[in-house]
Amino acid sequence: MLPIGPLMIEHRLIERMIAVMKEQIPRFARKKEINSEFIETAVDFIRTYADRCHHGKKEDILFRELSKKKLKDEHRKIMEELVEEHRWGRKTVGELVDAKEKYVRGKKEQLTTMLDRMKALVEFYPKHIEKEDRHFFIPCMEYFGEQEKDSMLQEGWEFDRKLIHEKYQNIVNNAEKSTV
Repeated sequence: MLPIGPLMIEHRLIERMIAVMKEQIPRFARKKEINSEFIETAVDFIRTYADRCHHGKKEDILFRELSKKKLKDEHRKIMEELVEEHRWGRKTVGELVDAKEKYVRGKKEQLTTMLDRMKALVEFYPKHIEKEDRHFFIPCMEYFGEQEKDSMLQEGWEFDRKLIHEKYQNIVNNAEKSTV
């Protein structure tokens, strides 16, 4: 089994959430108000599942192992682009959160910023996923032997197993800090 299988399955769930976000944009624009709970849910999904879980496995496992290999220039270039795209995604989600917090505090003009950031994410993810699925994951598996692939797959499962604990450890740590 290739270690990219789980990553590609994760892409399908990310695509579903992005589709829901895409549906919400015109609704929010038409109503001239945003559902802050939906934004919190979307942000949690992107930060936890798409970024920490999915991108985390790519950066912490796949890219780490690929960086030990003599990659073709095109593969190294795509890997560098993907890392930059992950950073862009984190920044854009942060801007969405900032705008949402200002909006909730009464700055209704932040609706435009939230809609812009949502549109940017909705446009970004399909292109990013296509780049990985069609131009990166499969060709990059040629750099690895079966034992290396199995090892990365095991590490990915261990990464997933620990993720829920990491998330809620951080929630409690932040809650403790906010009560001090």
